[in-house]
Amino acid sequence: MKILVLGGSGQVGFELQRALVTLGTITAPTRNELDLLNPQAVADYLEQSQPDLIANAAAWTAVDAAEEQPQAARRLNAGLPKQLAEYCAEQGVFLVHYSSDYVYPGNGTQPWHETSDPGPLSVYGQTKLEGDKAIEQSGAEHFIFRTSWVYSARGNNFMKTMLRLAKSKPELSIVADQIGAPTPARLIAQITAMAIQSNISGGIYHLAPNGETSWHGFACDIFRLAQQAEQQLKMGPENATPIPTSDFPTPAERPLNSRLNLNKLEAALDIKLPDWPSQLALTLHEYLDK
Repeated sequence: MKILVLGGSGQVGFELQRALVTLGTITAPTRNELDLLNPQAVADYLEQSQPDLIANAAAWTAVDAAEEQPQAARRLNAGLPKQLAEYCAEQGVFLVHYSSDYVYPGNGTQPWHETSDPGPLSVYGQTKLEGDKAIEQSGAEHFIFRTSWVYSARGNNFMKTMLRLAKSKPELSIVADQIGAPTPARLIAQITAMAIQSNISGGIYHLAPNGETSWHGFACDIFRLAQQAEQQLKMGPENATPIPTSDFPTPAERPLNSRLNLNKLEAALDIKLPDWPSQLALTLHEYLDK
């Protein structure tokens, strides 16, 4: 099987290459090799490579920058998925795509279901929703995995930022009223491989660890685990001050409720997804052991 991974240099794309390597021959063009902002370049590449499966981990993930550059964000988050889905529908190719909790309105305290009404608060969320809808309407066989708070041992992410800041600052103020589940890219890739090899129905699935926390709670666990690993930090959990989102204004509004109901995916694959603290421990130690 010829597998095309787009966004291969990103956190999810890198892990996908590791997780899918036993399923076929993987091609993961770099940005220099394929300009995803150029529809004709993408069309030419697809015609040349003729993949049997496409895993699209490419996205515009700079949430605040999307407010200032909506055209580029819309191309990567909506136009590209639409183009890929239309190709997959025509050629009988399966498409795997990754979406976000940002498609939901972010209010309340109950976990979102795959059937919950969307209501994105930002350009990023709106463009991700447009991409999801385009795939659903294309007729292509697909998985859309909606996830949240992605991080990994590689790339730029919250875990690595907190470790870096804790080595130079004696205290930090961290948002405590946004609730979700930190999701390692490794878990996303592992579940993707499992889903591809299964006979489950296509469609939208929520993919995240079990449990919930705030960014403040996430940071405190990062500091605690780093201290246990004998990292030289200038601060610990006791020096992390919880603050409301209103004290940390950003160009794009953030959802306060990023909880995702995982029942559909767990039932389909007959698994119990791991909890977020155990996944953090694995990912942090992977980073520290590199």
